[in-house]
Amino acid sequence: MSVRHSAPAGPGREAMLKELGLTLLIGLALCVPLVSYQTIDDVGGLQLQARWPSTVFILVALVLGRLGIILLRTPGKESWVAIGGSIAAAIGMLDLFRDTLAALLGIAEWPAISPTYALSFLLGVGGAVLAIRAGVRLGRQRSSVTAAQRDARKEAIGEQVRKLVSVFAVAAVLFALTLPFLPFSNRYVIDVATLIVTYVMLGWGLNIIVGYAGLLDLGYVAFYAVGAYSYALAAQHLGISFWLALPFAGLLAASFGLILGFPVLRLRGDYFAIVTLGFGEIIRIVLINWYGVTNGPDGISGIPRPDFFGLAAMSRNGSGDLPPFHEYFGLEYSSEHRIIFLYYLIVAMAALVAIFTVRIRKLPIGRAWEALREDDIACASLGINRTTVKLAAFAISAAWGGFAGAFFATRQGFISPESFTFIESAIILAIVVMGGMGSLVGIAIAAVLLIGLPEVFRDLAEYRMVAFGAGLVMIMIWRPRGLLSHREPSVLLADRMPPGRLAPKPAAAAGEGAE
Repeated sequence: MSVRHSAPAGPGREAMLKELGLTLLIGLALCVPLVSYQTIDDVGGLQLQARWPSTVFILVALVLGRLGIILLRTPGKESWVAIGGSIAAAIGMLDLFRDTLAALLGIAEWPAISPTYALSFLLGVGGAVLAIRAGVRLGRQRSSVTAAQRDARKEAIGEQVRKLVSVFAVAAVLFALTLPFLPFSNRYVIDVATLIVTYVMLGWGLNIIVGYAGLLDLGYVAFYAVGAYSYALAAQHLGISFWLALPFAGLLAASFGLILGFPVLRLRGDYFAIVTLGFGEIIRIVLINWYGVTNGPDGISGIPRPDFFGLAAMSRNGSGDLPPFHEYFGLEYSSEHRIIFLYYLIVAMAALVAIFTVRIRKLPIGRAWEALREDDIACASLGINRTTVKLAAFAISAAWGGFAGAFFATRQGFISPESFTFIESAIILAIVVMGGMGSLVGIAIAAVLLIGLPEVFRDLAEYRMVAFGAGLVMIMIWRPRGLLSHREPSVLLADRMPPGRLAPKPAAAAGEGAE
């Protein structure tokens, strides 16, 4: 006798109305102070201007989106969600697609990013996400594929994605190397790219502690600050050049990493995170109050720029005995030479971090970090010295943060404690978590999104951070474990080795070769 299991019933009408009403109230409470009114400078002073159409548009989109999510939980309603999501995506993308097509054909100019475009784009993206999720569920319901076949298909898709990631990484490297010479490149683009690569380097450095060793560090900005101030003070008081001060900044930051590592070796979880957060705040407070050394909240200005490996100065008139860069190479002077040089400098430093990380992950210390991340107690039972492993993770990760800090100081020419607040640690940690802990490519993509998107949406004025937050929420819903959560194993078993590698030879039989 076979028993048929009925599909779980969806939420009732009362529960649905209650959920939609709660969504409307929360949206109204957020939209009224943030969107509904705008201050304008009028003849009689500041005036409030109502923007109720935008408020109504956002509230309707929120309620309809919530309704789509509720219907997705209701069996048999997937087709309605797919149709409604497709309509919303078409409405949201119609104007943007039309204006972009007209610009490509030369009929009109490129559309400027405005709040109206942003709201329409968010509506289109939300509708597309709902339509895709509904379509996937409909496909699964009508498919006769078994669970084993579905798992095998997922594994095959994952293998293809990993190959595409490798191709994407190569393309990204080529793009980064040729960016200053592309037709659309200018000083602003190179400046933003330099900032993005700086955060990529910081994310890869923090990834050693968080992604490999599994230790939640909320005070990584402290090592960033130590590197910046060590170079600034050494350059101003000792006259040391950037190239000599760079390793000193890394070593000093690594020393602070060891200082932080010793007291927190026995802490775990939230207690460990709180101590690292306190360490970052201690460094910031010391920088503010130690006025005789750090110049306190006034900061340090006039930080020297790096020269071209001791051969030429990157200034127009040269520096000391060094000739100007353009005269040394017989070029026409351009103010972008220094910008391009700094860009390639941080690209080279980030590439060094990537190569080092890939190599050290396959060494015993790298495998010990991953073992420590998976099970701390099992590491101790296997004879792994947890103290040494944790201190090595702290020191190496802090050193990369110190190198990035020294570059930040020489690029900006001015540093102050306000540049090293907790929000910087939070941004770097968000880059690591969003990209996928342990994934170098994922961290690089997350840095582009978190640092580059706010620059793209700069024309949105007050809607800028709203669009930024909406993008973060979508990524958290779509990829809760990170954009690229898969990590290649550092050691492969014999039957999992890729083609071309020799498997270990089987042991000889006991009596083989005996006389």
